[in-house]
Amino acid sequence: MAKSDITGKRKLKAQNVSHSNIKTKRWQNVNIQQRRVWVPEFGRFVTLKLTTRDIRSIDKLGVLEYARRHNVSL
Repeated sequence: MAKSDITGKRKLKAQNVSHSNIKTKRWQNVNIQQRRVWVPEFGRFVTLKLTTRDIRSIDKLGVLEYARRHNVSL
């Protein structure tokens, strides 16, 4: 299943809208990447499924701080 391990983001339902305003349903998929993230506090790598937004936030904050903000334990 395409779901972020930390934030829980999943795909969304949306609509294609034609020029004549006819609407058809479609899915907006989340950009999920499987990454090995180094956790210095554990001294090892952790493999996670993350969105690209998660990856950028982890680079800025660190994986444990980002997980703590989303109430997730690694």
